Amino acid sequence: MPGTGKKVLMWLGLADAEEYDEYEPYEEMPAPQVAARRGGEVAEAPPQTSPAVRTLPRDGQEPGPINLRPAPTTLRPLPTPMPTAKVHVASPSEFADAQEIADRFRTGQPVIVNLGNAYRELAHRMIDFCSGVAYALGGSMDKVADKVFLMTPSNVEVSAEEKRRLQERGLYRS
Repeated sequence: MPGTGKKVLMWLGLADAEEYDEYEPYEEMPAPQVAARRGGEVAEAPPQTSPAVRTLPRDGQEPGPINLRPAPTTLRPLPTPMPTAKVHVASPSEFADAQEIADRFRTGQPVIVNLGNAYRELAHRMIDFCSGVAYALGGSMDKVADKVFLMTPSNVEVSAEEKRRLQERGLYRS
Protein backbone atom coordinates (compact mmCIF):
# COMPACT_ATOMS: atom_id res chain seq x y z
CA MET A 1 0.00 0.00 0.00
CA PRO A 2 1.56 3.34 -1.00
CA GLY A 3 2.08 6.13 1.50
CA THR A 4 0.39 9.53 1.39
CA GLY A 5 3.21 11.13 -0.58
CA LYS A 6 3.11 8.36 -3.16
CA LYS A 7 -0.70 8.73 -3.44
CA VAL A 8 -0.36 12.46 -4.08
CA LEU A 9 2.26 11.89 -6.76
CA MET A 10 0.05 9.22 -8.37
CA TRP A 11 -2.96 11.57 -8.26
CA LEU A 12 -0.94 14.32 -9.94
CA GLY A 13 0.21 11.84 -12.55
CA LEU A 14 3.88 12.18 -11.56
CA ALA A 15 4.27 8.58 -10.40
CA ASP A 16 3.14 5.27 -11.89
CA ALA A 17 0.08 3.70 -10.33
CA GLU A 18 0.64 0.39 -8.61
CA GLU A 19 -1.48 -2.63 -9.38
CA TYR A 20 -4.12 -3.31 -6.81
CA ASP A 21 -3.87 -6.93 -5.73
CA GLU A 22 -6.60 -6.70 -3.15
CA TYR A 23 -9.42 -6.48 -5.72
CA GLU A 24 -10.76 -9.55 -7.48
CA PRO A 25 -11.10 -9.31 -11.24
CA TYR A 26 -14.59 -8.51 -12.48
CA GLU A 27 -16.20 -11.22 -14.54
CA GLU A 28 -19.14 -10.36 -16.69
CA MET A 29 -21.88 -12.94 -16.42
CA PRO A 30 -23.40 -13.99 -19.74
CA ALA A 31 -27.17 -13.74 -20.07
CA PRO A 32 -28.75 -17.11 -19.26
CA GLN A 33 -30.10 -18.98 -22.27
CA VAL A 34 -32.94 -21.12 -21.09
CA ALA A 35 -34.52 -23.69 -23.35
CA ALA A 36 -38.00 -25.04 -22.70
CA ARG A 37 -39.28 -28.45 -23.81
CA ARG A 38 -42.62 -28.54 -25.53
CA GLY A 39 -43.81 -31.93 -26.69
CA GLY A 40 -40.30 -33.22 -27.21
CA GLU A 41 -39.12 -30.08 -29.08
CA VAL A 42 -36.57 -27.64 -27.77
CA ALA A 43 -37.63 -24.00 -28.10
CA GLU A 44 -35.27 -21.09 -27.87
CA ALA A 45 -35.78 -18.71 -24.96
CA PRO A 46 -36.91 -15.19 -25.81
CA PRO A 47 -34.10 -12.62 -25.86
CA GLN A 48 -33.39 -11.12 -22.47
CA THR A 49 -34.09 -7.46 -21.89
CA SER A 50 -31.50 -5.11 -20.54
CA PRO A 51 -31.04 -5.46 -16.77
CA ALA A 52 -31.60 -1.70 -16.48
CA VAL A 53 -35.14 -2.07 -17.84
CA ARG A 54 -37.41 -4.50 -16.08
CA THR A 55 -40.96 -4.64 -14.99
CA LEU A 56 -42.26 -5.53 -11.59
CA PRO A 57 -45.37 -7.66 -11.16
CA ARG A 58 -48.48 -5.96 -9.78
CA ASP A 59 -50.99 -7.82 -7.68
CA GLY A 60 -50.45 -11.26 -9.20
CA GLN A 61 -49.93 -10.04 -12.78
CA GLU A 62 -47.10 -11.31 -14.90
CA PRO A 63 -44.45 -8.73 -15.71
CA GLY A 64 -44.81 -7.31 -19.21
CA PRO A 65 -42.70 -5.16 -21.50
CA ILE A 66 -42.30 -1.47 -20.84
CA ASN A 67 -43.29 1.00 -23.52
CA LEU A 68 -40.33 3.38 -23.77
CA ARG A 69 -41.83 5.63 -26.47
CA PRO A 70 -42.00 9.26 -25.34
CA ALA A 71 -45.40 10.74 -24.75
CA PRO A 72 -46.70 12.80 -27.68
CA THR A 73 -45.92 16.47 -27.34
CA THR A 74 -48.47 19.19 -27.74
CA LEU A 75 -47.55 21.78 -30.32
CA ARG A 76 -48.64 25.28 -29.53
CA PRO A 77 -48.66 27.89 -32.26
CA LEU A 78 -46.35 30.84 -31.74
CA PRO A 79 -48.09 34.16 -31.42
CA THR A 80 -47.98 35.97 -34.72
CA PRO A 81 -46.02 39.21 -34.70
CA MET A 82 -48.03 42.38 -34.62
CA PRO A 83 -47.70 43.69 -38.18
CA THR A 84 -48.25 47.36 -37.42
CA ALA A 85 -47.05 47.99 -33.89
CA LYS A 86 -47.21 51.66 -33.02
CA VAL A 87 -44.34 52.79 -30.85
CA HIS A 88 -45.30 54.31 -27.50
CA VAL A 89 -43.15 57.29 -26.49
CA ALA A 90 -42.56 57.78 -22.76
CA SER A 91 -40.73 60.72 -21.18
CA PRO A 92 -40.59 59.75 -17.50
CA SER A 93 -40.37 62.54 -14.94
CA GLU A 94 -40.40 60.26 -11.89
CA PHE A 95 -39.66 56.60 -11.24
CA ALA A 96 -43.38 55.80 -10.86
CA ASP A 97 -43.64 56.20 -14.66
CA ALA A 98 -41.67 52.96 -15.01
CA GLN A 99 -44.84 50.92 -14.45
CA GLU A 100 -46.52 52.39 -17.54
CA ILE A 101 -43.43 51.60 -19.62
CA ALA A 102 -43.32 48.00 -18.37
CA ASP A 103 -47.07 47.53 -18.91
CA ARG A 104 -46.89 48.74 -22.51
CA PHE A 105 -43.84 46.57 -23.19
CA ARG A 106 -45.48 43.52 -21.61
CA THR A 107 -48.48 43.83 -23.94
CA GLY A 108 -46.13 43.61 -26.94
CA GLN A 109 -45.86 47.30 -27.79
CA PRO A 110 -42.44 48.81 -28.54
CA VAL A 111 -41.56 51.69 -26.25
CA ILE A 112 -39.29 54.70 -26.78
CA VAL A 113 -37.91 55.90 -23.44
CA ASN A 114 -36.86 59.55 -23.78
CA LEU A 115 -34.64 60.47 -20.82
CA GLY A 116 -33.63 63.88 -22.21
CA ASN A 117 -35.49 65.83 -19.50
CA ALA A 118 -34.88 63.39 -16.63
CA TYR A 119 -32.37 64.20 -13.91
CA ARG A 120 -29.26 62.00 -13.82
CA GLU A 121 -30.21 59.64 -10.98
CA LEU A 122 -33.66 58.99 -12.47
CA ALA A 123 -32.11 58.32 -15.87
CA HIS A 124 -29.77 55.69 -14.41
CA ARG A 125 -32.60 54.00 -12.50
CA MET A 126 -34.87 53.98 -15.56
CA ILE A 127 -32.16 52.50 -17.79
CA ASP A 128 -31.52 49.75 -15.23
CA PHE A 129 -35.24 49.05 -14.81
CA CYS A 130 -36.04 49.07 -18.53
CA SER A 131 -33.12 46.86 -19.46
CA GLY A 132 -34.19 44.40 -16.75
CA VAL A 133 -37.77 44.34 -18.07
CA ALA A 134 -36.54 43.83 -21.63
CA TYR A 135 -34.25 40.99 -20.57
CA ALA A 136 -36.87 39.28 -18.41
CA LEU A 137 -39.48 39.34 -21.18
CA GLY A 138 -37.06 38.27 -23.93
CA GLY A 139 -36.98 41.58 -25.75
CA SER A 140 -34.20 44.00 -26.52
CA MET A 141 -33.24 47.54 -25.61
CA ASP A 142 -31.18 49.72 -27.93
CA LYS A 143 -29.86 53.25 -27.69
CA VAL A 144 -31.30 55.07 -30.68
CA ALA A 145 -30.30 58.67 -29.90
CA ASP A 146 -28.69 60.66 -27.11
CA LYS A 147 -30.61 59.74 -23.91
CA VAL A 148 -33.26 57.92 -26.00
CA PHE A 149 -33.77 54.13 -25.86
CA LEU A 150 -35.97 51.78 -27.88
CA MET A 151 -37.41 48.74 -26.09
CA THR A 152 -38.60 46.12 -28.58
CA PRO A 153 -40.50 42.94 -27.58
CA SER A 154 -39.22 39.66 -29.03
CA ASN A 155 -42.16 39.15 -31.41
CA VAL A 156 -42.29 42.72 -32.76
CA GLU A 157 -40.34 44.46 -35.46
CA VAL A 158 -40.49 48.22 -35.81
CA SER A 159 -41.35 49.10 -39.40
CA ALA A 160 -39.22 51.39 -41.54
CA GLU A 161 -42.12 53.83 -41.73
CA GLU A 162 -42.36 54.01 -37.94
CA LYS A 163 -38.58 54.50 -37.65
CA ARG A 164 -38.81 57.33 -40.18
CA ARG A 165 -41.64 58.96 -38.21
CA LEU A 166 -39.57 58.74 -34.99
CA GLN A 167 -36.52 60.13 -36.79
CA GLU A 168 -38.53 63.19 -37.86
CA ARG A 169 -39.37 63.80 -34.19
CA GLY A 170 -35.67 63.51 -33.25
CA LEU A 171 -36.17 60.25 -31.35
CA TYR A 172 -34.40 57.89 -33.73
CA ARG A 173 -31.16 58.00 -35.65
CA SER A 174 -30.04 55.34 -38.05
